[in-house]
Amino acid sequence: MTSILILASKEFRDGLRNRWVAAATLLLAALAFALTLLGSSPTGLLDVKPLATTVVSISSLTIFLVPLIALMLGYDAIVGESERGCLLLMLTYPVSRTEIIVGKFLGHGAILAVATVVGYGAAGAAAAWTGSADAESWRAFGALLVSSVLLGLSFLALAYLISVLVTERSTAAGLAVGLWLLFIIVFDLALMGFLVASKGAMGREVFPSLLLLNPADAYRLFNLSAFENVRKISGMAGLSATAHFAPAVLLLSLVAWIAAPLAAAIAIFSRREA
Repeated sequence: MTSILILASKEFRDGLRNRWVAAATLLLAALAFALTLLGSSPTGLLDVKPLATTVVSISSLTIFLVPLIALMLGYDAIVGESERGCLLLMLTYPVSRTEIIVGKFLGHGAILAVATVVGYGAAGAAAAWTGSADAESWRAFGALLVSSVLLGLSFLALAYLISVLVTERSTAAGLAVGLWLLFIIVFDLALMGFLVASKGAMGREVFPSLLLLNPADAYRLFNLSAFENVRKISGMAGLSATAHFAPAVLLLSLVAWIAAPLAAAIAIFSRREA
């Protein structure tokens, strides 16, 4: 356990000194802040809480940005160390391969969590300042922060899986971008095409389950349908009636998307040569 914490602390400190991480945090904060200010202008006329509008806006932003940041943060976690020759040196120390994966993952995960909470926390404060926020809106915003971190960790785990499967950083970078395109763009387009081709036949039986095969869709469904004041302005009422998953199930699916790729990465790294 001590080795894991040492590795996590090292990765976290290195991340804090990384200008790319600071730029990602500022980007999240700036875009979330802009969406909050722009989205709060019509809420007085519509009797919608500004914080609920912020949740809808930031959810759409998160699906595109946070997975990409997570993939870029972790794609070279192992293959990069191997190319630099640091991995061989690390394996000479009394630390197991499982501890290396878990320690580095916790360090990168902490960086991602700090960037997300700090970036979006400013937007939440701005939304609260522009108008009153009820208790349900604050619960929805808190759920947004937690689920955004889980979404980032799920793609970070996928990045680690890529990093142990390849032997070159360039290959890992290409696969990371391809994975982002697959889950964020191609998957939903393919699902829509499948739904149209089947003339809606798979709507109630198959379609809801297919959403759980994509962590981004599970995240979207959770944040836009779990709370009434958010659901009524997100346009997700019809989908939430069809894909009637409890919020806990959607969160557990995100946890599974963290655990499964990370466990696979540990298993593969334990058997591969340095």
